Amino acid sequence: MITYSQFEDAHPNNDRRLPSGPSARDVSPTRPVCAFLGPLEVRTGGRTHTVGGNRQRTLLAALLVSLGRPLAAEQLYTELWGENPPPTFENSLQAHVYRLRRTLQQLAGPDGRAPELLTRSSGYVLELGDEETDAAAFRRLAGQARACARHAPDQALQLLDEALALWRGAPFQDVAQGPMSQSVALALEEEQLCAVEDKLWLEIQLADPVHSISELKRMRTIHPWRERLTEMLMLALYRTGRQAEAVETYNSTRHRLASELGMEPSLKLRQRLQQILNQAPSLDAAVPA
Repeated sequence: MITYSQFEDAHPNNDRRLPSGPSARDVSPTRPVCAFLGPLEVRTGGRTHTVGGNRQRTLLAALLVSLGRPLAAEQLYTELWGENPPPTFENSLQAHVYRLRRTLQQLAGPDGRAPELLTRSSGYVLELGDEETDAAAFRRLAGQARACARHAPDQALQLLDEALALWRGAPFQDVAQGPMSQSVALALEEEQLCAVEDKLWLEIQLADPVHSISELKRMRTIHPWRERLTEMLMLALYRTGRQAEAVETYNSTRHRLASELGMEPSLKLRQRLQQILNQAPSLDAAVPA
């Protein structure tokens, strides 16, 4: 995701030229054909549809996380049944594939274009053509934000807002996830958290940091071991004239790390504390909107 230094290096004297890649103005409102950042949905013909049947949703989830790449039948057995497939698992898989293919075609309607569930010699593959999933859209927008964070932080903030707006809940929220789906869901949740942190960092730079303090406190309570949240909270408190609270935030984090994990704060967090204690002029530098 967006690296910390890309945001931290930004200051009022930065060149604000836009990068050569796509900008926020070039990005049209995203309407992915398949969405799984939350409940699993298929969107065709201007409508949103759910897929009935636990096995069908699990099968669709597995195909979506391997989009465009054939999945061997053996992998799908594990996704659908774990370590205890039924005696007729080969026929059962073929039946589930047939039903899902028919479901996707029915959801698209006579004039719509359904995601294609194709049979290959090496297994099964789902093709979306020129369309994308909401997870792909999220990663695309977050990548664009990363690309322009240094030179156009206001644009990066807009792109992150668009990326995070795609989330409706935990990935595959209504799916009995197999090993592949679980792995992808965990990775996406980490990427979302990084994007939220990046957004909060930009908001501290571009707006009154007082507006970010309550959200930073909330996030720090949920994720107490993410030192970046602590560092951002310290900076936001300092910039709003609350130096003592910033120091206390560090001390409470240090105490918790020592008592529960037997470790000290990172070097970066210790350096931030020293800057705050010394009232370093660099702490007051903010990126103008």
